This record gives sequence, structure tokens and C-alpha cells, in this order.
Amino acid sequence: MEIKSLKKYLLNEKSIAPLVVFRIAFGVLMLASITRFIYKGWVHSMYIMPKVYFPFYGFEWVKPLSPEGMYIVFGLMLVACVGIILGAFYRLSAVLFFLLFTYVELIDKTNYLNHYYFISLVSFLLIFIPAHKSFSIDNIRLKKQDSTSAPAFYLLLLQLQMFVVYFFAGIAKLNYDWLFEAQPLKIWLPAFSHYPVIGSFMEKEWVAYLFCWFGCIYDLSIGFFLFNRRTVNIAYVFVIIFHAATALFFNIGMFPYIMMTITIVFFKEEFHEKIINSLIKITGYKPNSTNTAYTPLNPHLLNFFMLYFVIQFVVPFRYALYPGKLFWTEQGYRFSWRVMLMEKAGTAFFFVKDEKSGRESEVDNKKYLTFLQEKMMATQPDMMVDYAKFLKEEYKKMGFTNPTVRAQSYVTLNGSGSREFINSTIDLSSQSNSFLKNKSWVKSY
Repeated sequence: MEIKSLKKYLLNEKSIAPLVVFRIAFGVLMLASITRFIYKGWVHSMYIMPKVYFPFYGFEWVKPLSPEGMYIVFGLMLVACVGIILGAFYRLSAVLFFLLFTYVELIDKTNYLNHYYFISLVSFLLIFIPAHKSFSIDNIRLKKQDSTSAPAFYLLLLQLQMFVVYFFAGIAKLNYDWLFEAQPLKIWLPAFSHYPVIGSFMEKEWVAYLFCWFGCIYDLSIGFFLFNRRTVNIAYVFVIIFHAATALFFNIGMFPYIMMTITIVFFKEEFHEKIINSLIKITGYKPNSTNTAYTPLNPHLLNFFMLYFVIQFVVPFRYALYPGKLFWTEQGYRFSWRVMLMEKAGTAFFFVKDEKSGRESEVDNKKYLTFLQEKMMATQPDMMVDYAKFLKEEYKKMGFTNPTVRAQSYVTLNGSGSREFINSTIDLSSQSNSFLKNKSWVKSY
């Protein structure tokens, strides 16, 4: 498609209904997710209880607030969700939710999940999308007309973001372990052999291969079928099947339900208009009037999001800049839509040495780390560096002179057997997590 034709398509007026339905669905899902997070006690266990946190490189300045402050943050997120659902103070609500949610995720990479990253990105997009121009409290409050349309550009933003998730999840599955060893599903599926009816199949090797190949083909192709108006309905059936299966077999929280719900953004406009009309009848919403006038699109916004998606398409491939096996070194692993691709576990023993006296002490990790933090740290090199730097400062306070920190770590990847993970002679506390430096101290796989 020529640039001129593409611009013409992006400026083409489409029904605003898909944007409004997406706004409401996303707000409801986030309201449920944040409520669940608070109810489960995860605010306390993840952001109050830990003695040490593992910030993302470049975001070391992001710190948790006091216990009361963290609960206020989550409370404000709930308020922002309600604002998004109702279209009340919409821009402020969208900005507030994006900033608070992203802030929480930046505190500790122990808790990183692809779908949290996805939620941050979508909430960022919502800031710019005029999803409150119809069926909203803002229109009533400000006595504005309800828009009937918006440039196709805004709808494409949401659809393309979802396409990126699916497509790169498929690209990530194009590896030997997944396709030809059926790992890690060959390890995981037998754990469900107690399920009625289907349980007897879970120990069959061919089932693991079936799941792997279906998952790969699904992720690579589903975005294209969703974009096609002739295949979107049958594609959505596969969306339901795929995510229902992931919800059944894997403990990945709200993610399957989020994807099943917001994928309806690909549905035809008539579907969304019926939903809006039903909601208008239920709520008795009365717009001031409707506005069918053309909505101009800021060209700077167009250029900005072209750059945004270029970055989205490049970032997953940054792992190629580093030597070694990606699943082993994890350099370039995060922010690349690699979902449930490996079974990795390990143990790490840390030793702090007083350089003046030569005395070396073994660290009791449980004294400083939560169970989840220790589990994640033991297999992720950058978290080991963070922990070593923390220990260095901690032992300085205990009177150690110029302490050095080394670790012995043993890791198993996709059932390959336990192997020594890092060079146990180096001072981890003096290593850098800079993206520009290869972690050469991680042993070859």
C-alpha cells in the first residue's frame, strides 16, 4: 500500500463504537484485576513485605511508597478504572491509570509478566484515543455532542498492538526446544493427568507436540485472520479455544480472559453499535445530540505512533545483539512477548568476603528475599547483580571492609539437567546491568 493510500485509510472515518466498547471492556477488566490483586494480598506480599527490590535498569530511582502509600496507589487505580468505564474525566483517568500501573510494575522486575507490559502499553494508547467522545459522563458533564465516528487510525492502534503480541509470541516459538523437543510442555502437561476425560492424554508425547505446533501456528497467523473481515468470526472461535486452554492448564491469572474479551475490537462495527445501543437502553443514557462532523487527526500523532510501532517491532529482536542461548542468558528476553516458553529453575548460594581480613560468609537468602524473589533471582543474571550490589552495601553496614560478592548457581533449563550457571569466582557486585555490556560471566550453555 502506498504511503498516500495508507494515510487516506488512516484518516477515513469509522464508527466510534468499537473504541467505546473497548474503553468499557478494558476498564471493567482492569477493575476486576486490581480488585483481585488487592483481595489476594499481593500488594502486601509484593510491594510492602520485601526488604529488597529489583528495579529495571535505568529505573533504579523508582521506589515503593510506604504501606499506606502503596494501598493509596492501588485505590487510585480503582478510581481510574471507574473513570475509564464511565468516560468520566476520561483523559485524566487514562493518564492516572497508565502512570500508576506502570509505576507499580517498575518497582520490582521479580513480578514482570508479559501481560502486565501489555496492559501498560494499552493504557498508554488509551490516553490518545478519543474513546470518551460517545456514551460518556464527560459528554453529559461538559454538554458535548456524542461523536458517531473517529479516524480509523485510532482503531488500528489497538488492533495493531494486539497483532504485535500474537505475532511475536509466534516468532518466539520458532525455536528448536519448542518445535522439535516439545519443551517445556512435555514437562508441564503430565501434571494434569488427573483431569477427568482429557487427563489420560496429558502424558502422551504426541499431545505435547500437538500443543506446541498448534500454539506456534495460532500465534503466527491469528492476527492476520482477525484483521480479515471475512475470517474474523471463525478466528475468534480459535481465540476462545486457545485462551480457554491456557486458562485451564496454566496459572497465568487474568491474561486469557483479557485477551478473549478485548479481541472483540476486531469485530465489525455493527456488533459494537448493537452493544452501545443496548447499554443506552439499560442505562437511559441521553446524549445532548450527535456529531457526524469529520474529526481531524494531528499529523504529529501519526508520526509518533509510526515510530512507536517501529520500536515495538525492533525490541523483540534485540537478543540477537548478545552471544549465547537466549533462554539461558536471558539477555533481551523481557519485553519480547516470550510467553510460557521455558521451564527454568535453579539455586544460588551467595558468599560475601571481607577483603581486609579474608573472611568469607555464606548469605542466608531467606533473610533478605521473599520466596518468589529468590526463585526468580536464582535464574536471572541481572537480578543476581542487583542482589550482589545490595549485599555489598548491607555487609558494609555490618563492618565488612570493601566486601566482594560471589555466587555459586546451578540451573536446569527445559529438563536438561542441572548445570553451573555463572562464573563463581567473579565479584558480582562490581558487574553492570547495562544493555551495552554482555554478561560474559554467564557460563555457556
